[in-house]
Amino acid sequence: MRDDWKRHLIDAGAEFEGDHLRDFGNAERERRVAVNGDVVCDLSHRGLLEVRGKDAQSFLQGQFGNDIREVTETRSQLSSYSNAKGRAYAVFRVIRDRDAYLLEMNPEPLETVRKRLVMFVLRADVVIENAEDSRIRFGLSGPTAEKQLTDALGGFPREVNEVLRLKGVSVVRVPQMVHPRFEFAGEIDACRTLWNDLNVHSAPVGPEGWRLLDILAGVPAIYPETGESFVPQMVNLHALHGISFKKGCYPGQEVVARMHYLGKLKRRMFRLAIEGQERPSPGSPVFRSGGDAGQPDGEIVDAVLHPDGLYAALAVLQIAAVGEPLRWGSPDGSAAHVIPLPYTIPGSA
Repeated sequence: MRDDWKRHLIDAGAEFEGDHLRDFGNAERERRVAVNGDVVCDLSHRGLLEVRGKDAQSFLQGQFGNDIREVTETRSQLSSYSNAKGRAYAVFRVIRDRDAYLLEMNPEPLETVRKRLVMFVLRADVVIENAEDSRIRFGLSGPTAEKQLTDALGGFPREVNEVLRLKGVSVVRVPQMVHPRFEFAGEIDACRTLWNDLNVHSAPVGPEGWRLLDILAGVPAIYPETGESFVPQMVNLHALHGISFKKGCYPGQEVVARMHYLGKLKRRMFRLAIEGQERPSPGSPVFRSGGDAGQPDGEIVDAVLHPDGLYAALAVLQIAAVGEPLRWGSPDGSAAHVIPLPYTIPGSA
């Protein structure tokens, strides 16, 4: 994290462990307000790759699962990068910033994605760099988010994935559960001014608050424990407009297309509310109650403590197992309850 932005966050009440923002002094309160109120959240913990050069668009078009040609200065997208078997290394948001494409994702798979992309550059005019500190990034969520942006910036993006450039800040509307959500990127002076304006009516929260909002919105993340585990449809990217079935070839395209046109999806992502005191970790198993301990019926994508005392989780499950009592960790482990997602799955009953 940049020192100048870190000082700004400390002045706003942030508490750090080393260089990592933990919270703003009351993690339990921050969970409650993240779900029900207006919040601002620093996003410096997320990884950011910058891809630029004359051939950047054509190069990325041959690597990612979505149609990069649809990314403009006013339109972002979710996308993924997969191996030859169609299993995703990472899920990320792609944003066009002048002559560059920005890929925002969990920090853990960032270096894997960067190294693999570099392997295929060959003679293309493409530069791929870690850009985590090149732009200040934070988010806003809440029932009055749209009004606050109208007051502070004069407007806001009205559709998910839409991007507006307002007063030196890029504003992206991202998926939500109930309340509107926006992410911002820009230079420090413009972002500091916007943060201070929004902080009047919005409570600052730590990164776990935004992670919780992503889970409630049904937006997946890939961690080292789940890297190369899921075909993009399994984490609902087709429901989030994160896959193109009409573009040309890319790694894993045959598997993704076959599943779309010929296959029947047997596993996909569901939201769970999980009882118990232990936080479910990415990749940990989910079972039917009383099932075979050697045959999990799914695995956790992500999980964060919800203010209701249960863990809000996303999990890729056997569709056939949904509707039966579920357990996390073992066939007789903590109870896991399926909660509706805030979007429709194409082709589902």
